[in-house]
Amino acid sequence: MSGLIPQQFVENLLDRIDLAELIGSRITLKKAGANYKACCPFHDEKTPSFNVRPDKGFYHCFGCGAHGDAISFVREFEGLGFTEAVEELAKRVGLEVPYDQAAKQEIQQARTLTDALDFASRFYHSALQGQQGTYARDYLKQRGLDSTVIERYQVGYAPSTGTALFDVASKDLQGPLIETGTVSDKYGRPRDLFRNRVMFPIRNSRGKTVAFGGRTLGDDKAKYINSPESDVFHKSREIYGLFEAKQAIRQLDKLLVVEGYMDVIALAQHGIDYAVATLGTATNQDSLTALLRQVRHIVFCFDGDQAGFRAADRAMENALELMADGLHLQFLMLPQGEDPDTLVRKEGPEAFQKRIDGATPMSRYLFDRQSEGLDLQLPEHRGELRARVEPMLNKMPRSTLRDAMWHEMLRLCGGRNQWQNRQQGQQKGKWYGERRDRVTEERIDVKLSKDSILCLALLEAPDLATEVKELAASSRQYNQARNFAGWILEKAVRDRKSLVRGLALDNAARERFYHLFDGIEHIPARESTLAAARELLSPNEEASRQLRLATLLRNLSNLTTEERQELRALSSGTRD
Repeated sequence: MSGLIPQQFVENLLDRIDLAELIGSRITLKKAGANYKACCPFHDEKTPSFNVRPDKGFYHCFGCGAHGDAISFVREFEGLGFTEAVEELAKRVGLEVPYDQAAKQEIQQARTLTDALDFASRFYHSALQGQQGTYARDYLKQRGLDSTVIERYQVGYAPSTGTALFDVASKDLQGPLIETGTVSDKYGRPRDLFRNRVMFPIRNSRGKTVAFGGRTLGDDKAKYINSPESDVFHKSREIYGLFEAKQAIRQLDKLLVVEGYMDVIALAQHGIDYAVATLGTATNQDSLTALLRQVRHIVFCFDGDQAGFRAADRAMENALELMADGLHLQFLMLPQGEDPDTLVRKEGPEAFQKRIDGATPMSRYLFDRQSEGLDLQLPEHRGELRARVEPMLNKMPRSTLRDAMWHEMLRLCGGRNQWQNRQQGQQKGKWYGERRDRVTEERIDVKLSKDSILCLALLEAPDLATEVKELAASSRQYNQARNFAGWILEKAVRDRKSLVRGLALDNAARERFYHLFDGIEHIPARESTLAAARELLSPNEEASRQLRLATLLRNLSNLTTEERQELRALSSGTRD
């Protein structure tokens, strides 16, 4: 709806906003000359890197890259949409947003629906306190909930009579209640959708009720039912408990995603205030996007049965396309037969918090799950692991995380199986929030073509271009290196920084050398690359000795007796 607000009004609004005052009302700012500094509200940091420029009308974080104006800040900090953010700022400076007539009608309609749903929420909450809510109160008390948490989440009760809500609603609210599906007229007469159920209001980021979840107190076939989708409720985009979490923790840095309403409330009852629940049977990309708008660290918590693992797998697969550097996803699988509600009451909040702290990172969860049932001693099973994992990694956007996971896949599929040789006790506890020692990783030695070695050496040390070109002139096997060296000499490139800048800014060079390193899955260390290139450029006994010595030293902890003897001989400058 942002296009329905005149751009001139938006610009005028931003001119009237004192950005330092706006941001300073939400976080602590310190004066730094004409500007202000603070610890960034959008990521964890100890040294302030968040800068506010009131004179320029923008903020910028040098840590996480967050950048924008007053509207951007309110959207990110409060979790609002564009229109809501503009309204919030307009109210702050005493302006009215000049919507066109169609937009005004649409907004008014949405407000009418949420007003009706807020009325229903108050009715259900009041019914819980009345005589007819006795059984519901007993049920909630049995589940361990006190009046404070019931009030915080506005838990209510829907009476068993078929038209209790409809009968108390005014004429102007009855229509909206039918429109949202809270009251049904499917059979030609009004009938409340929720009857004899404990009610959980689902509130949006501004605290307005947009839907309900209801848990039966009888023997209904459906234990839980939700409101149908409407103009104000889209199941895949709403997060239950997010409003309450933000009220409890002003600057959320982490969310624990659980499966049910009672799980969220039970955890809050025990002081774990950052639990939320997605709506529906799976965490899809819409709900993940909604979560990632709020925080960059998410812990998924699922029951430890087969259904829980399937749900975790779906959440992981949906997350792959959204993963970027700086995002942190973990998975906590609970013991079979337990859910957060039962477990936190059984073992207490401190023990449950330890499980959260020890949750499995997404990268480890992916490899653990995909390698189940495989014996990585066998080449066939290592091939099977790669066939399973590689398509998943290809879904991820290019990032350091993707590269690291790719290298982990190569390590596991390369026959180095210490990762798999864990004690049975470690295997048994790997999913359940117990900390594990980091696996010792081995360096991957990769054989590259001589042409590729020379190209990599040129990337690291462009001053080798003359020697490379002279070598390439005498052989047809160095075509790429010859072309690359020729371009470096033509452009008079002297150092790596100038080389990278030239490749980035020169369109012709970028197109010419864009695929130069496509066939290389792992880039060796700079020292190894230059040593190998030097051996090609001026082969001699000393260069060979140095290259072999570097190789042995790199794998010092794994040397055989013969290799150790060779190392001693090479170190003294002689060969046996």
